[in-house]
Amino acid sequence: MATEGFPKIGAPAERALANAGYTGLAQLAGVSEKELKKLHGMGPKALGILREALAAEGLSFADE
Repeated sequence: MATEGFPKIGAPAERALANAGYTGLAQLAGVSEKELKKLHGMGPKALGILREALAAEGLSFADE
């Protein structure tokens, strides 16, 4: 199950984002890593991949 608009982060992390209502990478730019860490299935590896993907788009998490 690939969540459209996200890099390959693993099924548990994809489900966590989908269940929280996130559908694309740009939506995460206004969210803190602390908030995302609270999602069941979101681990440090997925956060790192998302951080790098945001940086590649000139974006970052809210707390960076």
